[in-house]
Amino acid sequence: MAKTDEQQQEQQELVVYRPPHRSINTISNSSSSENNNKACAAHLCSSSWPLRATDGSVALSSFSGPITLSITNFLSQHPGGAKVILNNAGKDVTSLYTPIHPSDAIAKNLTEEQHVGRLDPATVVQEAKEETDQERRRRIALENLPPVGSMLNLDDFERMAKEILSEQGWAYYSSAGDDCVTLRANRTSFSRVWFRPRVLRGASGKPGIDTSTTLLENSARIESSLPIYISPAAMAKLGHPEGEVNLTKAARSAGIVQGVSANASVSLDEIVAARETREQPLIYQLYINKDRRASEEILRKVEQDGFKAVMLTVDAPVMGKRELDMRAKGEIVSSPASPDSGGSASTSTSGRGVAGAISGYIDPTISWADIDWYRRHCKLPLILKGVQSVEDVQLAVQHGIEAVILSNHGGRSLDYSPPPLDVLISLRQHAPHLFNQIEVWLDGGVRRGTDVIKALCLGASAVGLGRPFLYAQSGFGQPGAERAVEIMRDEIERCMRFLGVGSLSELGPELVEVLPRVFTNEPSLRLSIASHRITTSHHQHQTRATHYPFCPHL
Repeated sequence: MAKTDEQQQEQQELVVYRPPHRSINTISNSSSSENNNKACAAHLCSSSWPLRATDGSVALSSFSGPITLSITNFLSQHPGGAKVILNNAGKDVTSLYTPIHPSDAIAKNLTEEQHVGRLDPATVVQEAKEETDQERRRRIALENLPPVGSMLNLDDFERMAKEILSEQGWAYYSSAGDDCVTLRANRTSFSRVWFRPRVLRGASGKPGIDTSTTLLENSARIESSLPIYISPAAMAKLGHPEGEVNLTKAARSAGIVQGVSANASVSLDEIVAARETREQPLIYQLYINKDRRASEEILRKVEQDGFKAVMLTVDAPVMGKRELDMRAKGEIVSSPASPDSGGSASTSTSGRGVAGAISGYIDPTISWADIDWYRRHCKLPLILKGVQSVEDVQLAVQHGIEAVILSNHGGRSLDYSPPPLDVLISLRQHAPHLFNQIEVWLDGGVRRGTDVIKALCLGASAVGLGRPFLYAQSGFGQPGAERAVEIMRDEIERCMRFLGVGSLSELGPELVEVLPRVFTNEPSLRLSIASHRITTSHHQHQTRATHYPFCPHL
């Protein structure tokens, strides 16, 4: 519906966030009234509020009418730390704020008592801004965006996203821990697994291949048209203004599950509203907050909103050292500590990158005891996201967890942590009975339909993709995410036909062979589905009894 002239005029009214008349020396070591003024005034807007700043105050346009807020009391509570606000005081930070904040961020964090006045738009100084080289590059890339149908594989989306994204957006999406060894290993690990296709079985000529599956079969019973799901990945608005809503709509049209990031750049209400029906399966990713009451509140909300399960992230008690993200130019992160800003270089938030700026609330002390806390506050099935050893799968079974996701946070946490596929292989080798006691999902390094089928043959129930969907929706929006699903569907069906199977239930470890790791003398493994025995390719009928040092009890 077209806006009225009055609504359009209201949208353009400017509002200002001014400080109260008291010092904030408890937050900043600076005693300068000018710095205090800026500290309280900066970094407040929303995706619908373009920001302008003048004389140490922040002005912005509001769709809901002009308001004025004081943020002194909020400064110390900001998840990204106080310094990110202090260092951007008096600046236009719309481009920094909008991509990483949900539309309800201000309403949820600031109270009515903080509304203190208005700004006369006539006093605002309009700053002329020239187009930067980066902005020019992105504009040209978007103007020359190829048809989405020309994307033939998921790597095509990644190459296109590198041209479309800002330097900081690309750094956040693509960065990984330390030397990125685990990031690369996640992907190359799939090359260890080769197929053993069966022929003359008639599957290639069947009119339809059944790729449907049921996830959390013993609890939520989530129906999915494919054995893949959208892994929760934050900050989708860095790639497209609609952000995670693109992914919700694409999941809706494709009939697959979406994992919703705890650090989504749109609000939960917007994601829920984008569903076709309440039955569309959404799973919420939970980071347990240092303030447990905040986590309890969000658990109540996702349960009321009809989410089907909760993924508790357990592989990131602290943020990994993602150097590409930390080096990216931009003002969303704090600069090194200075006498005026307080703090020291060793304890400041400097150089944390986007990831560090949005993760300050996470409790690093969580333990298995917190499973009981979760059960007291939420009845939804619980999935542990980030399990990286056979022993922890066993512990998850003992604690009654419904599913585990073998994952290392996309290589973004501990470098040299094992690729999820290697953990899956170890689980199949040493504790195959656990597949009958808990659902095992996997994410990390998946780029092909053949990757998905390999994981399913080895016992996985579902396979997640995170970065590929962020790349696909960057620039292309919802059609890009839908095209990514279409590519995966075609590759999965094609692989199944080559293997001679007509449904996912026909997949098993007898259809794959695990090659030795590079630089070892380990023989290749052929896995028997009937007996769950491990046999070498050299002695196909001889049980291999290998005990690895990382799970000596198995």
